Amino acid sequence: MTAPYQGHCSCGAVSLEITSEPLWVRQCWCRQCRRIAASGPTNNALFMTDAMTVTGDVAWWDYEAASGNRIAHGFCATCGTQMFGRNAARDGAWVVRLGVLDDAGDLAPKSAIWTSEAPDWATIDPDLEQFEHQPPLPPRKD
Repeated sequence: MTAPYQGHCSCGAVSLEITSEPLWVRQCWCRQCRRIAASGPTNNALFMTDAMTVTGDVAWWDYEAASGNRIAHGFCATCGTQMFGRNAARDGAWVVRLGVLDDAGDLAPKSAIWTSEAPDWATIDPDLEQFEHQPPLPPRKD
């Protein structure tokens, strides 16, 4: 599948449409992502916000990540579904959790990041490009 992508939270109070392809698709094993995923990694795609339409009440919680970046997690204010991530170092782009998309199609992770924080039992696809910590930012597509 290719753009446009549609998605929504568990209760349907927040919905989104994305009219572009992502800059990247990754699996994240950092401790914070493992908390929100209830132990495994999060699977995420980075989209430019000017290609996104979000309706509904998104609440945000922010913190300083191990990378030193200011991170915010966006979730449905009604049901709490984790939907988005944004990073102060990536102005104009948000991470979308693949699980909120109605059909993620071919948006499979191409890399695994923060593998140094994966638990011993983790199975990480050896075909994925792997980074022990935060990889360099992708080039901007302005």
